[in-house]
Amino acid sequence: QVIGGAGLDVDFSLESPQGALLVSESRKADGVHTVEPTEAGDYKLCFDNSFSTISEKLVFFELIFDSLQDDEETLGWPDAVEPEEMLDVKMEDIKESIETMRTRLERSIQMLTLLRAFEARDRNLQEGNLERVNFWSAINVAVLLLVAVLQVCTLKRFFQDKRPVPT
Repeated sequence: QVIGGAGLDVDFSLESPQGALLVSESRKADGVHTVEPTEAGDYKLCFDNSFSTISEKLVFFELIFDSLQDDEETLGWPDAVEPEEMLDVKMEDIKESIETMRTRLERSIQMLTLLRAFEARDRNLQEGNLERVNFWSAINVAVLLLVAVLQVCTLKRFFQDKRPVPT
């Protein structure tokens, strides 16, 4: 997501470790892509701003690795509990509930991170607008004061008597 800079757009591409182009987008402000890694190695992300030779961009991106790991099964829980017949709730039910909560918490964190990026982009835009509004307001005040001074001088000239006073 582009959160700052002129135009709020960049080109994006994603390549596999073998060099195959997986995703390519041109001049987008934001995007979400899901890629199943089929090859081992380093994937290449490219954010390209070469079409905009003058302005720089501020880009937010997040990589989310959503892989379920079965390493938690080796913690020794099955050895430490009583037989399932003696319990009202089975061990698998507890594991399933914990996994559901973990997944929902991860999604909540992802949404909060995305909302933070939206907030940062909007704040950048508003700060730029504030600078422009302040600049043009100062110019308007200066012009207003200049016109007021000119009007006072013009009115003074209208009421000045330039005829010589006879003595």
